[in-house]
Amino acid sequence: MLKQVIWNLRKRVVSDSGDKLILPCMYVPTSSFHAGQVHCSQKSFFGGEDFLDDDNSRPYTYQKEKKSKNPNKHVSFKQQTEAYMEPFTLDVFISKRFVSASVTHRVTCKQVAVAGTNSKDIKAVLRSRSDNPACLAIGRILAERAREGDVYTASYTPRERDKFEGKIRAVVQSQIDNGIDIKVYLD
Repeated sequence: MLKQVIWNLRKRVVSDSGDKLILPCMYVPTSSFHAGQVHCSQKSFFGGEDFLDDDNSRPYTYQKEKKSKNPNKHVSFKQQTEAYMEPFTLDVFISKRFVSASVTHRVTCKQVAVAGTNSKDIKAVLRSRSDNPACLAIGRILAERAREGDVYTASYTPRERDKFEGKIRAVVQSQIDNGIDIKVYLD
């Protein structure tokens, strides 16, 4: 149908201008009205226009930062410096099928050392991937890898649903026995 409309427009333009061949152009504006301002932007990958953010720096398709409900809220010195004083955190995840643990730098969010029973080299050695000997092995291997990355202290705060006993305690105690000083914060 669009082809027929263009063809009909072409016939009219050619007939009106005599012997000159003039092809009409179709112009589709890509501007939008947003917050009282008109912004011109390209079409996004998803087919709609990207409306620009309030500060006109990023389109809405990017994730916006959460704004604080109270921008004048006082942040204590301890809250500001805690991430720098104890920069490494231990994260332990234990499921019914496997155990994994990692040491992460708080400020840069980079993982310094990772160990899990799903990796090929550990999977071949262990009889079971989720029992206490597997937790002890993960703690020992993670401690070795953390020392290679010059990490000798870390902090551990259990998740809300986790209790600091059993397999989680075995991973942490194994790391302490292998030279990593871990501070455990229980709520």
